Amino acid sequence: MARIAYILLTHKDPDGIIAQAQRLTAAGDYMAIHFDANARKADYDRIRAALAGNPSVVFARRRIRCGWGEWSLVEATLQAVQAAVDAFPRATHFYMLSGDCMCIKSAEYAHDYLDRDDVDYIESFDFHNSDWIKTGIKEERLIYRHWFNERKHKWWFYTSMDWQKRLGMARKVPDDMQIMIGSQWWCLRRRTVEWLLDFIARRRDVMRFFRTTWIPDETFFQTLVRHLVPEQQIRSRTLTFLMFTDYGMPVTFYNDHYDLLLAQDYLFARKISPEAVELKTKLGELYTVTGQRFAISNEGRGLFRFLTGRGRIGRRFAPRFWETGTSLGRGRTLLIVTCKKWHVAKRLVDRIRDQAGLAAVHYLFNEESCALPDLGGIQSTLEKRTRHRRALVRMLFEIWETDRLIICIDPASIDLIQDFYADKTDVRLLEVECVFTDDYLLGHARRVGLAAHQTPQDVLERLLPTIRYDVRFESDRLGEAGFERFDRVRQTGGPDENSLSLARFLGIAPDKAREILAADYLFLD
Repeated sequence: MARIAYILLTHKDPDGIIAQAQRLTAAGDYMAIHFDANARKADYDRIRAALAGNPSVVFARRRIRCGWGEWSLVEATLQAVQAAVDAFPRATHFYMLSGDCMCIKSAEYAHDYLDRDDVDYIESFDFHNSDWIKTGIKEERLIYRHWFNERKHKWWFYTSMDWQKRLGMARKVPDDMQIMIGSQWWCLRRRTVEWLLDFIARRRDVMRFFRTTWIPDETFFQTLVRHLVPEQQIRSRTLTFLMFTDYGMPVTFYNDHYDLLLAQDYLFARKISPEAVELKTKLGELYTVTGQRFAISNEGRGLFRFLTGRGRIGRRFAPRFWETGTSLGRGRTLLIVTCKKWHVAKRLVDRIRDQAGLAAVHYLFNEESCALPDLGGIQSTLEKRTRHRRALVRMLFEIWETDRLIICIDPASIDLIQDFYADKTDVRLLEVECVFTDDYLLGHARRVGLAAHQTPQDVLERLLPTIRYDVRFESDRLGEAGFERFDRVRQTGGPDENSLSLARFLGIAPDKAREILAADYLFLD
């Protein structure tokens, strides 16, 4: 059975450290602690005294003064890892933690999880070809030597790097190393850790290289594990659940996140708010529980993006400067069908194309797989289609040699609709208003990753009103936008009312519109 040696790097909250060590070792696991040398010695002495009688806790032999982005973080980790290897010969796995982490599964579940596959869990993406680094310097992290901390000594950091550039002092990566990058929160098998420590003792050149790289805790272990361990024995993921805001800051969890955290396919989570006393208490009691089943739905990240994104979608009404200047052309009519149920809009548009003989295309700005003719590459991605939307639609008018074109647009994309209305051409809008049952909305949530079939019922019940409001909000916003030549076809509307609306929209006789709407499958889910 798996037995875990937790590698805890921390610098504050002595009471929390003591409690965490006692909790995690109570189920038969171990812990090696590195307490930052920048922190108060009195706090360190207090932690050591409280845990002195616990044979499953060991401390790093040497305390390192740690700084963000520095080699010191790796050095502190290695101090704790070496202490754990020496003190706990029965440990099968070594799991990296911070003081802000807490378990979101029981020890029983964690041990079974690690026993399931003989692999290491560590994010490991190609440094040069992945998009893991979102902002800041990239290759410069490696090819120049960094002796100064960018946060503490910004001027020295960038001046030193600039002089190295001027003097041609760029260095090579060790020849046999493929630099990888990923999260510092890993879980490695004992065999891997022993290989790693042996490699470190032999390869001083690699150690010299990483000692002066920038933010090496994101590259050192990630690179060495990939160098030492066969690829099929590595899962490029972390077992610690963490999320970041749009601004790159870690998301903090509070008391009402308990059920959401337990439903994620992870063993730990960070960061837990210091004020979330109830959450900490419940999670603290969880690790020693036996016999508990966990329903894994794993919708946390998608749910967070959805809920925090409300209020942003469609708020940009003014077109960017590169979106202006391309007209669809006078004398043309662009007919826009908008509907949240894409399959309903597609059926209606297909009926119009077949019955009225109009050129039509489905959700060209919302659906990557939308069928389009070859337009010289402008149609190749959603990003290109949206950026050059007027040029794209104009080309469709021209390639199909028509002055009337029907397209579908999701109601959330109101900025696209407004941009077309700002053109000189004749634009008309038809909203197809559907009935949304609870079952349909929950199905929609699962299809877009907001929920899974295993998502607890209470989570679904909290999510449902938000989704329903979001759909209603998009429809209301269309009505309030003041669009001219705007009509609605309603699933609950009568044949006469709907036929008149469709007739006005298409500029056809009501009888022809009634014939188009006569299909009994139009609104079926």
